[in-house]
Amino acid sequence: MIWNTMMGTSILSIPWGIKQAGFTTGMCVIILMGLLTLYCCYRVVKSRTMMFSLDTTSWEYPDVCRHYFGSFGQWSSLLFSLVSLIGAMIVYWVLMSNFLFNTGKFIFNFIHHINDTDTILSTNNSNPVICPSAGSGGHPDNSSMIFYANDTGAQQFEKWWDKSRTVPFYLVGLLLPLLNFKSPSFFSKFNILGTVSVLYLIFLVTFKAVRLGFHLEFHWFIPTEFFVPEIRFQFPQLTGVLTLAFFIHNCIITLLKNNKKQENNVRDLCIAYMLVTLTYLYIGVLVFASFPSPPLSKDCIEQNFLDNFPSSDTLSFIARIFLLFQMMTVYPLLGYLARVQLLGHIFGDIYPSIFHVLILNLIIVGAGVIMACFYPNIGGIIRYSGAACGLAFVFIYPSLIYIISLHQEERLTWPKLIFHVFIIILGVANLIVQFFM
Repeated sequence: MIWNTMMGTSILSIPWGIKQAGFTTGMCVIILMGLLTLYCCYRVVKSRTMMFSLDTTSWEYPDVCRHYFGSFGQWSSLLFSLVSLIGAMIVYWVLMSNFLFNTGKFIFNFIHHINDTDTILSTNNSNPVICPSAGSGGHPDNSSMIFYANDTGAQQFEKWWDKSRTVPFYLVGLLLPLLNFKSPSFFSKFNILGTVSVLYLIFLVTFKAVRLGFHLEFHWFIPTEFFVPEIRFQFPQLTGVLTLAFFIHNCIITLLKNNKKQENNVRDLCIAYMLVTLTYLYIGVLVFASFPSPPLSKDCIEQNFLDNFPSSDTLSFIARIFLLFQMMTVYPLLGYLARVQLLGHIFGDIYPSIFHVLILNLIIVGAGVIMACFYPNIGGIIRYSGAACGLAFVFIYPSLIYIISLHQEERLTWPKLIFHVFIIILGVANLIVQFFM
């Protein structure tokens, strides 16, 4: 349950994060961030048990924050929780636009017998890998990449099926009505798709790695034409992504309430984090190591590693279909959670009227459309939202609550104080440094 809940869209950006950090540094950062976020999550789980004089069996984490920090704790936890939810919804919109675009492009190219790898830098073999950012200054190419001056049908398709100008708007007509449902119970039945999608991605990455082989050279500080150094100063971009990738702190208490044997909570939490860390390492290492360098540079690894496979690739097409359908069922659930948290706190009713719900949904959808059109960089969106919401839920609240509770019990020691203040400083630095990367 915890593994399935934690595994989200961040998995698609892990190979890019390893490329930004360097291969060796990236693996070390994933392990260290896994351990750090596990400890902070452990502190969240134990936070209710630190109040011996109160019955906290029905408490959620915002209740714990309210107990220690008053109304500020309640509203700030709500704010950062909304940041994580809306950030995830924006990433979903960008990815759904991407997957829908590539799905339509696959169908069009298949019908018209078009090979889209002819128009972009790629490997020339039976398992083509492409470099979409080669001609766009290192930034993700957000165009359709179809150039057929004498083909009117292809020109019309390119005009009406554009990744940034049209496809994000097509999703509005499909998803906006679903956000206005009073109950999301229908969509919760498709939760199994998340597990199926991750397992298929593992299969896809394994299959591609076997076919492509490993392409590695180790240079500690100096980049070469096709390889990045093992240590790069952009590694905080990976820590920002991983903060969201390992983020489950705002709902871990709720998830563990359903555990029949509560004494096994810590064990189950450790096992879940170990499995998530191994999954991220497996996906990230295999995609990075098997990326064909030469002829392509490791710097070509995209923020969504599926973008390194052409639209005509059948296995990648299946992955995009899986992920598109899964995200279309999860997106209304995220919208429902945002509605419950915001409207429930402000109006005391999660569905005050269709007008209130529609305005909220229009704002959320509008944010997704704007980002899909003008900033379709999921790595950037994930690391900013991850570092922001992680600042509160991962680094500050668990450490501060533990420090305060130990102080009240007169058990606070200097080593514990210094260690947990250091965790808070790491969280603040993790957020600030994202704006300079």
